[in-house]
Amino acid sequence: MTMKQFYESIGGDYEGTLSRFLSEERMKRFALKFESDPSFSELCAALGRGDAAEAFRAAHTLKGVCQNLGFDGLYAPVCRVTEILRAGNLNVGADMEELRTVYGVTMSAVRKLKED
Repeated sequence: MTMKQFYESIGGDYEGTLSRFLSEERMKRFALKFESDPSFSELCAALGRGDAAEAFRAAHTLKGVCQNLGFDGLYAPVCRVTEILRAGNLNVGADMEELRTVYGVTMSAVRKLKED
């Protein structure tokens, strides 16, 4: 899988990310690090505990990571979840389900990129 194919598969911003990272090799190195980022699991754990402040922090961190990596497909739902949590509201329902789905797609693509 090429980096362009990877970004297409996740609805990402290949061109913008390439312009920031300056090489596909560097893009790939950072994209592969996404697999070890704990933000999503921290978000899920905080939601499970009913901790809105911690859930917001984790969502906000994940949002920043997605923006920096050009993971636009994941960035959109995490933005919605972040804004709900910013208000201290734990009712993230359908937005969180979409985030879980897109996160799964993104992680599958990262794993495939790792294999190639």
